[in-house]
Amino acid sequence: MPRLREVPKSEADEKVALPLYAQLFGDRDPVTEPGTATGTRGDWWTVFAGSPDTLKHAAQGFAYYRSGRRKLDPVLRELGQTWAGWATGSQFVFSQHCKSLRGLGVAEEKIEAIPTWQTATCLDARERLVLAYADRLVMHQGRVPDALFDALKAEFSEEEILELTYITCMYQMHAVMSRALRTEFDDRDDPVTEVPAPDGFDALDFLGGERKKD
Repeated sequence: MPRLREVPKSEADEKVALPLYAQLFGDRDPVTEPGTATGTRGDWWTVFAGSPDTLKHAAQGFAYYRSGRRKLDPVLRELGQTWAGWATGSQFVFSQHCKSLRGLGVAEEKIEAIPTWQTATCLDARERLVLAYADRLVMHQGRVPDALFDALKAEFSEEEILELTYITCMYQMHAVMSRALRTEFDDRDDPVTEVPAPDGFDALDFLGGERKKD
């Protein structure tokens, strides 16, 4: 379950949360009867409803990137979002935007190749360029070599680059928040934990050391 409280329908903000609840869950209370059309529980929405202003701001971000006013090809936009999910380790963001790519008609071969885009011959030069830039934004915290940025400017308008930068970074934020709050598919234990040693194991013997004598 998420680390923050979910807001039931009876307590949800009338102006912000309830219209979104109705759109996603119909007449159901998403806390007692969870589930969305994409197969998620929907607890991202019920957690964010704990702060109506935050939920409103996030929903406005969704409307921004989906707007017909955007200049960037939506497939390229989704590649950046999907990579942000993969690189950040958010199963929720990665999974949702794989679905979005599929909805845009992107071939399964390309969707499956995103984790190995660096060597994927099925991706064209523009797609790999977008993923290279997204990788620099997410994994290198914005350290983008001049040569890479020059290649972007040769292929895309400045407005397209700004949209790509903003949307990719926005989804890095969503991926980080989803993991921290353990919403949706990111409600899972960290796999990196100590594996216990066998009975009788002595770390000093393993290191070749000797115990100090009193």
